[in-house]
Amino acid sequence: MPREDGRALDQTRPITLTRGFARYAEGSCLIQVGETKVICTASVEDKVPPFLKGQGKGWLTAEYAMLPRSTHTRSPRDTGKPNGRGIEIQRLIGRSLRSVVDLDALGERTLTVDCDVLQADGGTRTAAISGAFVAVVEALAWMRDQKQIKTLPFTEWVAAVSVGVVRGEERLDLAYDEDSQASVDMNIVMTDTGRYIEVQGTAEGTPFDRARMNRLLDLAQVGVRQMFAKQREALAGLL
Repeated sequence: MPREDGRALDQTRPITLTRGFARYAEGSCLIQVGETKVICTASVEDKVPPFLKGQGKGWLTAEYAMLPRSTHTRSPRDTGKPNGRGIEIQRLIGRSLRSVVDLDALGERTLTVDCDVLQADGGTRTAAISGAFVAVVEALAWMRDQKQIKTLPFTEWVAAVSVGVVRGEERLDLAYDEDSQASVDMNIVMTDTGRYIEVQGTAEGTPFDRARMNRLLDLAQVGVRQMFAKQREALAGLL
């Protein structure tokens, strides 16, 4: 049966990736997945955290925040320490990107990725990861052009998507209305070689079995393949 927005169960929302969206950042991408919109920037700094000083290797870190009117009602601006959800998501973004970037090749430099949610309609963390990868690759290309590195030091592509069970149906890329009533909710981060970086899965009611999990993982693979295609379009001519 078609979903509320007319999509098939294995169909993502429309995806748009706009590279170079932020004028001053070394790398940037505005990602739109349906009504969810996230701006991702990657900044290059000639420094590393104290625990890496003198080792000749770089670092990559991420921050995530939702703007006050990214949702139906205004949320307070994060002026200090992010809330627990924000901390968890920015750590997830950082882990996902570090897993595919050769930090040894950066020299003693830090890539700081900022993901700011302009509008939220479900899947903000997965959109942030997918858009942040494009921003990071653009920043790496800037470093190459500035003769700071010789080649683009990423080993695989990375993208993420949500899947879940809504009213007994296994669905790909949940919008907020679906996510809020899902009995199973999963976020999957994968590489283009089919390897997993993170699998976050939660039953909100009845526990799910291994067979359902396997079907959801297969469904997620359909979604990330669509995202990889969009990433390659956005980065065409830069690699």
